This record gives sequence, C-alpha cells and structure tokens, in this order.
Amino acid sequence: MILPLPQQRRPPLFRDDEPVVQGRSLLPGAREPGAVIPRFGDTDLWNFNGVLKRPTNVTASNWTICFSLELEDPYWNLLARELMILVLNPRHPAVLRSSVVLDGTADPRTLAKIASRLRTTARWARGKGLPAHPDTWTVEDLRQRITDLVAEGVSPESVRNHVSGLKTLAAAEPALTLPWPVGDPWPGQSARNVAQASSCRPLATPTVPPTTWFPLIRAAWAYIHDFAPDVFRADRRLRELKGVARPSPHGIDDRLEEWLADPHNKVPVHAMPSEGEEPQVHWALLTLLLGYEAALYTAFSDIKSPKKRRRRTLVLGAVAEGRTTAHALTGELTQVIRPDGGAGPWHPGIDQKALFEVKTALRDAAFTLVVGLSMMRDSEIHEILRDPVVEHYSTSAISSTKIKGTTDRPGKHWWIAEPLVEALAVAEAVSRHPERVFSPVYASEQDVALGGAQMLAAFVTFVNASRDWTGLDEIPTTYIRPHMFRRTMAMLTDQFPGSEIATGIQLKHLAKRALANATTRGYAASDTEWAKYLGDALDNVKFRKIKDLYERHTAGEEIGFGPGAERVKDAFDQIDATVRARNGDARTADTLLRTTRIHVRFGMLNNCTADHTNPVGAVCLENAIVPEGHIGPLDERCRPDRCANSMIGPEHLPIYDSYQRKQLQLINNPSTPACRRDLAERKLDIAHSVLKMAGGPR
Repeated sequence: MILPLPQQRRPPLFRDDEPVVQGRSLLPGAREPGAVIPRFGDTDLWNFNGVLKRPTNVTASNWTICFSLELEDPYWNLLARELMILVLNPRHPAVLRSSVVLDGTADPRTLAKIASRLRTTARWARGKGLPAHPDTWTVEDLRQRITDLVAEGVSPESVRNHVSGLKTLAAAEPALTLPWPVGDPWPGQSARNVAQASSCRPLATPTVPPTTWFPLIRAAWAYIHDFAPDVFRADRRLRELKGVARPSPHGIDDRLEEWLADPHNKVPVHAMPSEGEEPQVHWALLTLLLGYEAALYTAFSDIKSPKKRRRRTLVLGAVAEGRTTAHALTGELTQVIRPDGGAGPWHPGIDQKALFEVKTALRDAAFTLVVGLSMMRDSEIHEILRDPVVEHYSTSAISSTKIKGTTDRPGKHWWIAEPLVEALAVAEAVSRHPERVFSPVYASEQDVALGGAQMLAAFVTFVNASRDWTGLDEIPTTYIRPHMFRRTMAMLTDQFPGSEIATGIQLKHLAKRALANATTRGYAASDTEWAKYLGDALDNVKFRKIKDLYERHTAGEEIGFGPGAERVKDAFDQIDATVRARNGDARTADTLLRTTRIHVRFGMLNNCTADHTNPVGAVCLENAIVPEGHIGPLDERCRPDRCANSMIGPEHLPIYDSYQRKQLQLINNPSTPACRRDLAERKLDIAHSVLKMAGGPR
C-alpha cells in the first residue's frame, strides 16, 4: 500500500490495484487470468509488452515506462502516474465526473515523453532554486520554464511539446490529487503560437541525394531481380541436404569412394583463397553432400586415426586433380560485368554462412525498394503481413496498417508498380516469421524489432563491400533514413511526375503510379540537387530525341510536316552537309547537333519549334496575358493547325485521324444538339487542317 503524502488534497481517483489500461483492445494473453497488467499502484515500472499491441518497429524497451531518477520522488512519482492514467483513460467514469477532457490517442511512447518532460521540469526547478515540489509554484514559474528553454536554443517544435505538456497538466489539474499551479499559463493561445513554431516553416526532412538514390535503387533491384533466384536455389539445395542427412557416420567410407568415383562430383571449397594459397576444402559442406549431418565433418579431422587420414587423403587427392567448386549449392551463378570490364559470377561462392548473409541482403534490398518507391512510412512497412499484395481499384497495392496518429490501427492501401510486387515476394520468401514479411533472418529472433535505418545502412555496406564481384555502382555512404525516401518520392512525383525516374533507373514503369497518397506542399517542395540532376536528365533525353530525328532524316525517313518541321529539316540538312564536308563521323554530327540552335519541344499533339527566348510567330501568344516571369510559348493555347512553329510528327497523325472521325460521328448523329454540332465542326476543321498539312485528308 502506498502511504499518502502530506500535500494530497484528496484520495486519488484510482485504486492502487486498478489497471492503467481500460477501454482498449488488449492482446489475448493480457486477458488471461494471472496476466501482468500495469496497475496504478506500480511505482517502479509500467510494462505494456504483452498487454497492448506494439508496433513492429518499436523495441520492447520503448514499450515500458520507468519511474527513475527524479520520478523516484514520491510527489513527482504520484503526479506522473496520475497524469499518465488520465491521458490513457480519458473516458473513465471518474475522469468524466471530474469534468476533465483530454486527448485519448496516447500510447506508451507518449507516456514516455510525458515522463521525460516531468523529469526535465523537476531538474530545471532544482537548478533554478525553486521548491522541490510544484505545490507552491505559480503559472509565472511555468512561463519562465518555457522562456528558459527558448533561451537555451531548444527548437521551436520541442518547445511546443513542452508547452503542450504544461497545458495538459493545467487541464488535468481538477482531477489531480497533488497541487499544481491552477490555470492555463497561456489562455487563449495554442502551444504552437506560444512556441512560435510556424506551421509554414520549411520542412526539416531532407531528400535522399540523387547520387545516392540512383545507385541504391539500382543495387536493390539487381539483388531482387537478378541475384535472388541463385540465393533461393542454394537455400532449397541446403534444405534438401539437411533433410536427408544421417546423424551417424556409419558407412561414410563406402559413400565417399562412391561419391568420388563419379567424375561430375566436385569437392566444395571455401571461396576466395588467399593469394598463392591452395583451395581450402569446405569439410562441413562436403559432409552434407555425402549425406551426413554437417557436424560429422570431424570424420575428416587430421588426427592419428588411420580411417580419418585415409578419407582426408582421398579428398585432397581430388583437390589436387582440380576437382573443386565454390558453387556446390548453386551451380553456375548469374554472370555480371565487373568494374575491371571482365565477366564472371556475381558471388565468389554461396555456402552456409554466405547464404545467411545474402538472404539478409535480399530482405534489406526488398525493404529499400519498398521504402524508396511506395511512399510508405517505416512503421507501415514493418506492419506488412504475408500475402500483402491485393487489387485496390483494379490496381496492385500493398495492404498494411497505419500507425502514426492513430490508436485503432486502421487498414490502408498503397498503390505500387510491378517491381515492388517482386520485391515483396522475395522478402516474404526470406522471412521466417509466421506473419510478418520483414523480420530477422535468425529463426530465434523473430520478435526482435528491426530498424529501417539499420537495414538501409547494412545494405549499403554489403553492396559496397561486394562491388568487385557484383559490378554494381558504389553507393555513397551519406546520411539516409526511411522518412527521407518518402520526402524524396513526394518531391519527385510533384515536380517530375512519372518522367525521369523510369528513364534513369530503367525499371520499366516503376514510377508510373508513384503518387499513391496525398502529400503536404512541404513534402512536395522542390530540392535544388534533384532539380539540377533532373534538369540535366531532361536535357539529355531531349538531345537523344533530336538525335533520333536527325538520324531518321538523314536515312530518308519523314520526320514531320508543317512550317516548323521544314525549319528543323533545313537545320539537319546544313549539319549533314557540314559533316560530309569535314569527312566527319557520328561524333562530329553529335557535336554539331549540340551546338546548333535547334529548338524542339516534344508534345503529345505536336512538336513546338519556337525559340523560348524569342518565340516569333507563336500563335499561342497572340492577344494573351503572359504570366509574370514566364518565358516561351503558352502550351495550353497551342494551335497546331495554324502556328508557324508547329511540327506535326508521323506519330501525331493517328491521333488526329481518330479525332477527325470522332467529330464526324458527332456531326452526323441526328441527336447531337446544334451547339454541340457547331463545336464539333470547328474541331473538325482543326483536325482537317493538320491532316492536310501532312499531305491531304486521310
């Protein structure tokens, strides 16, 4: 029993044996008789593991509240426990009778933050010479607490959290047993205003630099798409060998001679022997291949036993003949081009130890792809369960659980591209957990929480360490965290929707449906480094298209129609004549194409050849109000049928042909209203003019 304190104004609202969690969904084990549920009278520790559902990426230690240091003081201890149980149970009958209304979305992590703020407040009071307990404090003292935090240079967001905590204490004061300064220290003001934490401040979350993003995503895709089949083949072979392995070495001599008699059998050796060193036999794997448990490799120990010496001599004789392999579990591996220009397998040899390492790398690669391209939060990825890919509005999507800002764990869907489906399938195949997709590879650690940042760092380290074999690009070891990928994808899909991502990493249409969730403008704000990179990428794509036009024109193919096309053809003819006069080659043509002022803006309905710095003859600018700061034509006012800068390409003609037939259908339909028929006739004239430009009605 806890003894009452002299400062108590009345008995607590809660009994010492009352559970601190009420009115919430408990885990099945917590509802069984004898289950340990934290009680209000527990003054040392509240452990919510096994009581409340813990997010997968939260460690067990973060699901406990320890009343240590300043909170060991009986006054602060009771104050902390009362405030926490009030926050956890805002609909408790005793709380409602006290007319206290608090937010009911708290979880143990929120309680830990409450405990931390109370500790620092008690520590601050001791340093300022205030009474040890707040029973004689005033609201002016609380305001001074925030003033001191600001003077210390604490971030506005952290100050806002402290202000919010003091406001919560003020709201809970009528239900507290112990005295607390009465009244809101900042009546009528929000915590954000008090802390001067602007909601319009620039987002602190940085993007992943493009120099890191591209090689990281490429490497993850290589492991998922190219290397995973080899890993799974080795895993299946190892399971098969273990499944038939005999626990006793009985008959191993006859089996060894029979195995060596087959010339197709090669002795397994460890990968990458030292320079000038003979291949080292992998005795444990050889024992498995012979049909015995790996622990029986001692049957080949080099001791005084004549039988063991004979076995070892037979094996080493086969090694001397060159009958060795570092790929006993896999056979030939996928071939790659290495940094030195040579070709070879992507791994030196997958044995039991290496198999564990590459399976971990596959899990981390799958996590990298999902976090990098789905816009899911780290917590949401860790909540992905088996069979996560579903059809949502006729599109593949990941089904998972939203954690942030909720207590009821609502289900949610994130649209994804096909490579992410493959990545999740690989992660699911590697996982040993009965439910979760992303879990530790060790079977004995399935309840251990994984860290997204640690998986990203481990994958970068693994890729860079094996570059000499895999031929993958080096990944800069910059600071990267899961939430930075969400910010990066939000920026990319807002600034460059579906454009240079697929071009840059050549993953088919990987970014086609990238924008699966709504994002704030702060998340979608442009990034200088990415803008420069993608600006250069767009210039390169544009040059490749112009170069393709030039090659088609010099080959005698038709590249376009209209006045704009004629100017482009004239420019190409001049370049071709210059190349011929210089006896030049393709490199000369490329140089001239880059230096000649050829302006082509490629579009869906036509190509615009206007010079963006001096768009003479652009019909779109006639009688138009040009927005301040705008340079070049106005795309939304384009008139391909009568602009002197218009270039109609062969790829555009089927569109206009279909458009013309559609308008004819409307005109010839008796039920079409007169006003709609007039509009169709005007549109028909436009389509007819464009087709006539290409050689007459089609």
